[in-house]
Amino acid sequence: MKTGFDNKKYLEMQSQHIRDRIAKFGDKLYLEFGGKLFDDYHASRVLPGFKPDSKLQMLMQLKDEAEIVIVINADDIEKNKVRGDLGITYDLDVLRLIDVFRSRGLLVNSVVLTRFADQPTAIKFEQRLKENGIGVYHHYTIPNYPTDVELIVSDRGYGKNEYVETSRRLVVITAPGPGSGKMAVCLSQLYHEHKHGIKAGYAKFETFPIWNLPLKHPVNVAYEAATADLNDVNMIDPFHLEAYGKTTVNYNRDIEIFPVLNTMFEQILGASPYKSPTDMGVNMAGNCIIDDDIVCAAANQEIIRRYYNALANQTKGVGLPDEAYKISLLMKQNRLTTADRAVVAHSLEKAEITGAPAAAIELPDGRIITGKTSNLFGACSAMLLNALKALADIREDMDILEATVIEPIQKLKVDALGSVNPRLHTDETLIALSMSAVTNPTARIAMEQVPKLKDTEAHATVILSDTDTRVLKKLGIRMTTEPCYETERLYRK
Repeated sequence: MKTGFDNKKYLEMQSQHIRDRIAKFGDKLYLEFGGKLFDDYHASRVLPGFKPDSKLQMLMQLKDEAEIVIVINADDIEKNKVRGDLGITYDLDVLRLIDVFRSRGLLVNSVVLTRFADQPTAIKFEQRLKENGIGVYHHYTIPNYPTDVELIVSDRGYGKNEYVETSRRLVVITAPGPGSGKMAVCLSQLYHEHKHGIKAGYAKFETFPIWNLPLKHPVNVAYEAATADLNDVNMIDPFHLEAYGKTTVNYNRDIEIFPVLNTMFEQILGASPYKSPTDMGVNMAGNCIIDDDIVCAAANQEIIRRYYNALANQTKGVGLPDEAYKISLLMKQNRLTTADRAVVAHSLEKAEITGAPAAAIELPDGRIITGKTSNLFGACSAMLLNALKALADIREDMDILEATVIEPIQKLKVDALGSVNPRLHTDETLIALSMSAVTNPTARIAMEQVPKLKDTEAHATVILSDTDTRVLKKLGIRMTTEPCYETERLYRK
């Protein structure tokens, strides 16, 4: 994969910039982390060279000065809200986050339950945390938030929230997902710190939109596509333009709330430290792009992928009805069509020739390999095998899976597990390949090519099973599909 982003420069510049912001406030900085802290795959896709755990690596450079507070909305616990990319509930993700942070040597002692109202499931979760030595704090719903500043910045507002006791200069506030109340926790802590005589400040670490890229830059447009379901819109920051005469980019929610935030800062600190929403940010990613053409191409592909994913979700009945339409407008704005995703045409052509579902994958060297549905393999399984053969310079017509391996798997599927479809899924195909590799040197060579599939682009002509979707994602294949199913069955799994 071509690199358009200098990750080493980013780690150095970003950590130093945060140190400078801590020094500006004196005793303590509350840093609200937007997005994903250690598995930011969106950033790694649109900024080739950015590592998914770059933000966590950056924090590692500050680990002796930092501690992490995780925020979760008690209503989300009660509703069993699920994190879409991982398929686990928000409360379980809090436990996962604690484990990951601690495994890296980062201090995590506290969880804040926001909008707490004695929800039964939240109380059980709190007990579980306390049994494992995690401090739990309650923050409550404040009437007329965020407009009634007089009430909010008072003992009847932020003053009712429990004060989270922290010990480090940098306090990172993160959460399993949006709507958790990270900013409110930061401001509540500022209120309490001020009452305790501690000089504390607030800053926001939001990777996107990138403030010093143009408004319509593909990276910023890709962020709009990624948040089409949230109705986020990138905008020129009018407060920054007025204060400094410089054009910067922010998003609508931060711009809309800034006058209220400014008033809160004045009430809590006596004067606001910021003149614009852009001032609040600390993101240095825009300064670390080293090849704009590579980054633009990657971001444009992300926009198209988001469009296909929105269409597929709409077909599945889990997407918002206007999400795909919004992204289609962004595609027109950037003069993009689905034809700009090369694997789409190849998969559709293969399906038309064979009269059955097909798939196509673009290898790192630019070759596009297809796979067709057969009695033995699904389209994606065939695509995977053909891709591995191509990478290993093995003839496509050569059989590398042993019949003595395939037949027992099919028999188990149909006879013991009750499957009506004997075709091998992608996970079963890879298992069969690994078993064949024990005795077949050619299969072993093909198996050794699997890591090369990471960050490749692929497309299928039908919506995939959950199993195939998970496997391809684990392999790092960036998969899209047409918004239709292979059959018209109502029940799917």
